[in-house]
Amino acid sequence: MKKIWLNGCFDVLHYGHFQLIAHAVSMGGQVKIGIDSDRRVRESKGEDRPFHTQHQRISNLLQINGVNGVVVFDSDKELSDLIKEYKPDIFVIGEEYRDRGIIGRKHTKEIKFFPKVVGLSTTKLLDE
Repeated sequence: MKKIWLNGCFDVLHYGHFQLIAHAVSMGGQVKIGIDSDRRVRESKGEDRPFHTQHQRISNLLQINGVNGVVVFDSDKELSDLIKEYKPDIFVIGEEYRDRGIIGRKHTKEIKFFPKVVGLSTTKLLDE
């Protein structure tokens, strides 16, 4: 069975998140999602984030059909170690990361880029 990995904050789930996850699930196999810890989200997004705690985000993601597991990471190294341990066949990530360094890239067999759903971001939604 194929192992599929994706990661992110997944703070306030929106259409773009659901499309990304559905794409990963459609590849068949076991889908595991890594999420940033509350501390890490606060550090990167600001003191008013995360909107949902990591425990709530885990629960929300596990409600999606096809998601087999969710793990929390608190550093780049921890993220890399989790990916290395999981040994995914496919790492699904947003197209906007194509020309950036992808943490854990060396621990996966294949990277699949997913086109960003234009105009959607959690930060934009929360600022409206």
